[in-house]
Amino acid sequence: MSESTLWWLLAGAAVAVELFTGTFYLLMLAVGMVAAALAAHAGADATVQLIVAAVVGSASVIGWHLIKRRRAGDPSVRSMRSVNLDIGEILQIEEWHSDGTASVKYRGAQWTVIQRPGNAPTPGSYRVAELVGNRLLVEKV
Repeated sequence: MSESTLWWLLAGAAVAVELFTGTFYLLMLAVGMVAAALAAHAGADATVQLIVAAVVGSASVIGWHLIKRRRAGDPSVRSMRSVNLDIGEILQIEEWHSDGTASVKYRGAQWTVIQRPGNAPTPGSYRVAELVGNRLLVEKV
């Protein structure tokens, strides 16, 4: 078996394992293995192939990590006004229950309201920040 065939098989195996694990970084290492296979096709010896695989794979992993770190995290779909028109609406909460919830009449129905952790449950105006299941997550206005 030629060296390039071995590199192609390793790259294919890395892609197959990535499909089961879901780690994108394994695909970046597979890119390094493909580069080593191309180096083998070009006639490079085994040492150069290993160096090419290590350098290209590592550079791909580091590059992808930097790109992912630079991007802001995606907001939760549950907190997007374009998905749920209740987001941003103002509620008046008269009293909180001892379990940290409150009940309010909103849109003609009785809703259970919870608030973000770490806030004291005080009566007043609250803004709907997110829909969590069938509960409204609110924050103080």
